[in-house]
Amino acid sequence: MTTFVEPRLSYRTSIPREDVHRAAICEVFLTDIVCDRYPKFRLGAQLPRVHSYYSDHDSVEQRYDPLLLLETFRQASILIAHRYVQAPADSAFIFNIGELRIVSLEALTIGPRPADGVLDAEIVEEKTRDGHIVGITLKMTLSLDNRPAADMDMVIQWMPREAWARLRTKVRAPLVLEPARAHALDTRVDAREVARRLAGNVLVAGFEVHDNAIATRILVDEDHPALFDHPLDHVPGALLFEAVRQSALVAAHELFGLSPHRIVLVECAVRFVSIGELELPVDCDVTTETTECGNQLAFAASLHQEGREIASATILLQRIGTSPRVHAIRIPA
Repeated sequence: MTTFVEPRLSYRTSIPREDVHRAAICEVFLTDIVCDRYPKFRLGAQLPRVHSYYSDHDSVEQRYDPLLLLETFRQASILIAHRYVQAPADSAFIFNIGELRIVSLEALTIGPRPADGVLDAEIVEEKTRDGHIVGITLKMTLSLDNRPAADMDMVIQWMPREAWARLRTKVRAPLVLEPARAHALDTRVDAREVARRLAGNVLVAGFEVHDNAIATRILVDEDHPALFDHPLDHVPGALLFEAVRQSALVAAHELFGLSPHRIVLVECAVRFVSIGELELPVDCDVTTETTECGNQLAFAASLHQEGREIASATILLQRIGTSPRVHAIRIPA
């Protein structure tokens, strides 16, 4: 009788940076990938305990950043597409939908050594065109030192660079892009208002408070070493996730009087509607979906550029030191 032995994941070195579309080696968080039976995969991950962006949180408790886990999931989706779905190396990728859920905040506790992460992923749907796979839907889970930490559903697609260039030309044609109207980088709110220490990691330039909502102005800093690890021709999805989080932190403080230092993101779902242009300002409208200040606060958000929506989102924040309810936020199809 043959005994099946599960392949061991290696943590000795990082995945080649080009396989996850990173320029800096320090921004690669995956170490290995195995595929026992398509469409299921297992990946090794090692999260940095100290990082200029992901560790920069002025919080009463220090944990791995939930959006660091999101970036790890994003890298996994690209690696799988290249290694096992034959997405060409020079493809342009589009992030359509991302739904992140933190399973256990305790699993995010930073220990005395880097945690060994195991990311399980399964392709649950394939998008095809002319007989070729051009997109996938993934269900993924991440455990840190054998403790379930988070799960994520993600929809991505890819296309040849020539097709991407044609799409960009079509999208940009009706827009008034000159003169460029992006926000000045010297208008950030105080870092403490969004639970940050470093001003360079603040994306909120200012805000207005309405009855049960706020409107924030979002900064797009193309020199940011993590959000713009390499030059891009559009506003990256990672920046929009962070814009939603910081805007929700401001809303929690302004609408409910909660300190941003005592709140943590536990769920975030974003649907990308259109491509964000670097020449245009980004604004975020956040509306509360919570009637009273409990242990958790739910918000809905819309990101737009001069009236054109580029993404919609829902987000759930939890007060530190409380137990989460077991449920999931979904964006209606």
